[in-house]
Amino acid sequence: MRKVNIVHFLFLLILAGSFFSSCSGNKRNDNELRYGFTTEPTTLNPLSPSNTADGRCILFNIFEGLVKPNVDGTFFPCLAESWSIEEDALVYNFTLREGVFFHDGSKVTAQDVKFSLDTARNEGFDGLKNIEDVVIMGNNHIKIILKSADPEFLPYLTVGIIKADIKNYEKNVIGTGPFYLDSYTPQRNLVLVKFNKYWQKDLPHLNKVTIVFFANYDTLLVALRGGSIDGAFITGSMAAQLDHRNFDVFNNRSAAVQLMALNNSASPLDDLRVRKAINYGIDVKDIINIAFFGAGSPSGSPIIPGLSVYYEDSLSYQYNPDLARSLLSEAGYNDKNKFSLEISVPSNYGMHIDTAQVIVSQLEKIGVNASIKLVDWSTWLSDVYFGKQYQATIISLDSPSVTPRSFLTRYQSNSGSNFINFSNEEFDEVYNAALKETNSERRIKLYKDAQRIIAENAASVYIQDIFSFIALRGGAYDGVLDYPLYVVDFASIYGKNNN
Repeated sequence: MRKVNIVHFLFLLILAGSFFSSCSGNKRNDNELRYGFTTEPTTLNPLSPSNTADGRCILFNIFEGLVKPNVDGTFFPCLAESWSIEEDALVYNFTLREGVFFHDGSKVTAQDVKFSLDTARNEGFDGLKNIEDVVIMGNNHIKIILKSADPEFLPYLTVGIIKADIKNYEKNVIGTGPFYLDSYTPQRNLVLVKFNKYWQKDLPHLNKVTIVFFANYDTLLVALRGGSIDGAFITGSMAAQLDHRNFDVFNNRSAAVQLMALNNSASPLDDLRVRKAINYGIDVKDIINIAFFGAGSPSGSPIIPGLSVYYEDSLSYQYNPDLARSLLSEAGYNDKNKFSLEISVPSNYGMHIDTAQVIVSQLEKIGVNASIKLVDWSTWLSDVYFGKQYQATIISLDSPSVTPRSFLTRYQSNSGSNFINFSNEEFDEVYNAALKETNSERRIKLYKDAQRIIAENAASVYIQDIFSFIALRGGAYDGVLDYPLYVVDFASIYGKNNN
């Protein structure tokens, strides 16, 4: 029998005990959550439309509007306890909830609501530009008068309400939400703390949420595995790399359309035949299987399938490499005369990089020399989104409100968010007609016609209603809600060991 050194044995025993103690999470406070993000807010001002999806996700927990989205796509009363609609959707009346406090302890007033809506309208928020006037009818009542009737106006009233007398919204981040901003250190973290005077008395469950910022998904994954954060949004490839005995993984709709955006004014993408060839040359199902481990919903539309009433499900280009090569030949390209396509991809989004790699391989088969250009997020915003200096890019486009117009407005010829340079008179006419149409059946048809025009003109390559995941430390948390918006409602999450 082999002899065992008793000292060595005791050392291993102590080491093992230390290991299991550190991995068990017993010393963790499950009333707190450390959550990882790969992008930071562009602004902490809820009345500025220029924010990232991650930024809006954070502000969702700090600020609230007159109404709030529900998980089924409907809306429930928030700072307004009730409302009525008059004159065929030209006038909206709201009764404000009493006893709602800002994070500084002051009460919300009708003046705060008017100031916030007027400011958001002047900043160019979608939908709110239709406001003619916000009239204070008393301490608890306001009337919103529209320039033209809008039966879909309610979703735009999720915009955050702020104090009317605040001068610097970036430094004085004061909302009414379940958490208040305790601190923000750029490139490091942002700390949210439970607001004890929140109007929903049973929320939030967590006392503190620390959002930790990472440069990319690789460093985030290391932190998640190492235990320095408790949770994060993750991609399908990341989910496959996690030990599911140590993590709970929740399915999460991003409510965002993943696409390969094509710059319609950049050569040779200004040729419809080339744009169509690229669409026929990309196998969306193959992208989902390879880059997302089969989790995703293929889509050929610029709006999400979750908007089922308005969504047109017949627009996907079927994979046809032979037709793609034929269209390229008509446009003057062949094996001897190939064109190069540079795909700019934000380096902090692993899912888009994975997608781009599959697309490069697919386009090679139809005779397109595609390459990937990785850029940091600030460069992507300045050069691609605002500067429009690119050929193609992989990105997910979400909507701050659950309406078809929020997804379609960027395709208007004169839209400031039209970064793909799509210009089509027929689309502009149909879209503008939809905005004015009060009959629901006719409005639905117009929105579907608008989607068809975008698809027929191969404005971009629409891939999927991107499917993401939320990973949380195993057995520690629950209460994750699957919203039809790209948000995580930290107020609903609770520590299992504290409830």
